[in-house]
Amino acid sequence: MTTETSSPSAPDGWREDNRAMWDERVPVHVAGEYYDLDGFRARPDVLRDFEKDEVGDVTGRTLLHLQCHIGTDTLSWLHRGAARVVGLDFSAPAVEAARSLAAGLGHGPERAAFVTGDVYDAAEAVPEPSYDIVYTGLGALCWLPDVRRWAETAASLVAPGGFLYLAEFHPITEVLDGETGTRVVRDYFDRNAQVWDEPGSYADLTAATVHNRSVQWQHTLGDVVSALAATGLRIEFLHEHDVSLFPRFANFEVRDGYHRFPADHPRIPLIYSLKATKSR
Repeated sequence: MTTETSSPSAPDGWREDNRAMWDERVPVHVAGEYYDLDGFRARPDVLRDFEKDEVGDVTGRTLLHLQCHIGTDTLSWLHRGAARVVGLDFSAPAVEAARSLAAGLGHGPERAAFVTGDVYDAAEAVPEPSYDIVYTGLGALCWLPDVRRWAETAASLVAPGGFLYLAEFHPITEVLDGETGTRVVRDYFDRNAQVWDEPGSYADLTAATVHNRSVQWQHTLGDVVSALAATGLRIEFLHEHDVSLFPRFANFEVRDGYHRFPADHPRIPLIYSLKATKSR
């Protein structure tokens, strides 16, 4: 039985490598079709249907978005009625892009504030001590070596009576082959650092880039849920979804706006989401 949850390895310079990689890709993301910022300015809500349903009405509430990148999801919550949103990211160019996007939509820092800071230091970096909702979106946890430390930090920023909401790519997708998703080819419980050296970006595979080294970690579903439960937050639900936002497997098809396996392919979870509340 595998229950080990010790902190995984973290090679020297991992944070600097990851920051350089993200900093370089911000202009690619701002200018490219993937994020389509012109389209966002015209239709400023890019949240997924299940996120809207599960988070519910945010009218009049404060929301903190950890690892916000260029702020499209953050601002989408503002446009859905949040009283104030704060986005945090460790990439200064990403934060500047988010601020510019917010300003262009007419939002000053009193409604939409973006700050540069490491997620582990979020409690010292963000302007308020707590928020009604702490939100972490897809593709964030893989950049962090210690999910327990993340959970402790995130939970500390949830106001009494508030909640944390996480939507993330399901870890089972990391262990399957990239062609058909039918063969287990990697160790699900491997918590060691994974070092990659890949040019381009998920937003533009052909982009010319120099800072291509990145370090990532795989976190099991049990590790994430247990880390949050250990903070004293109450897990309200854990949902699994058979849709993805990108062609994770070569045989994916696009249906109803999501990437999915063909209809005759056995379904597996591709995304999970959870809500964890803090008592009053």
